[in-house]
Amino acid sequence: MGVHKNISADKFPKQGNYLSRSKVRVCFNYDTSKTFEAVCVREDDEDPRITIFRLSDGRYVLATECMYSWDEPSTALDGGSSDESV
Repeated sequence: MGVHKNISADKFPKQGNYLSRSKVRVCFNYDTSKTFEAVCVREDDEDPRITIFRLSDGRYVLATECMYSWDEPSTALDGGSSDESV
């Protein structure tokens, strides 16, 4: 149990740009031979900065309990493709 200043009955941390994105790839213990598709169901943009994924098999895991990558390019931060030419 605990208490946090950004969480109460009527207050919750601002959520980030990846919330509800599909195609997050998750694996465990560096084993990339078995990955799960997941959806980001919580991504705090402020303290306590918790990220939670719902795996395709119905389990929920914290970002700190797994390895993950976003399959889709982010357009929320730069307004376009994340592809950079060098």
